[in-house]
Amino acid sequence: MRKTSIGLWLGSLFAYAFLYLPLAIVVIYSFNDSRLNAEWVGFTLSWYQKLFSNHDMRLAAMNSLIIAITSGTLATILGTAAGIGMHKLKARWLSLLVLAPVAMPEILLGVSLLLFFLQVLNLTLGMVSIILAHTTFSIGFVAIVVNARLAGVDDNIFEAAKDLGASPWRTFKEITFPLIKPAVIAGAVMAFTLSLDDFVITFFTAGVGVSTLPLQIYSMIKVAVTPEINALSSLLMLLTLSVILITSRLTPDLLAAQKEK
Repeated sequence: MRKTSIGLWLGSLFAYAFLYLPLAIVVIYSFNDSRLNAEWVGFTLSWYQKLFSNHDMRLAAMNSLIIAITSGTLATILGTAAGIGMHKLKARWLSLLVLAPVAMPEILLGVSLLLFFLQVLNLTLGMVSIILAHTTFSIGFVAIVVNARLAGVDDNIFEAAKDLGASPWRTFKEITFPLIKPAVIAGAVMAFTLSLDDFVITFFTAGVGVSTLPLQIYSMIKVAVTPEINALSSLLMLLTLSVILITSRLTPDLLAAQKEK
């Protein structure tokens, strides 16, 4: 093995260790039989039991799931339409409008949405404002994925369908959507995970009395980082990895089905 290859392997191992070793430590210490994370005392499942019996945590988890599912669904629908529009119209102003929330700093977007909800819409901050805010910044991510998928598709397919008398809706149903289905699923997963762990924008648009998992974790770590927080973080990682694994297994099947057709 050449020195260059050894250097690349060592560099890759260091990069992956830097990324995943902290996550492994969080998971390990979620089973630590001590309120402090200073040292390992023993193995226990009590922190998971305490987590599931925590009413505030269960409520925050339910809020996060409702917000993530609702905003992810809305962002997927609107983002798919935006991605198709970007591909067909080729308009720079449309790309700018769709992609601006993606490039904008989260703190600026959070403050802007806060002022818009309060001063323009006169909307009471709560679940609705969070869902609208999460949908706003997730649309661009879905649109990017869908537009990238359409960039590799021959536009003559759509023209042929039009020449054969297919209506716009039938063209979308039988040609466009099957082609972009993997991108739509990937965008939906991205929108769901982005909403689930968002803190900055949620912090500005949540209002009083509404808590999500990131906000609940933030309120807990101001006192100390206990194994209960490690347990919650481990469950969030498990949920995210499960969604990614399901999507990675589903998408190749969709691609294979398209090739067979």
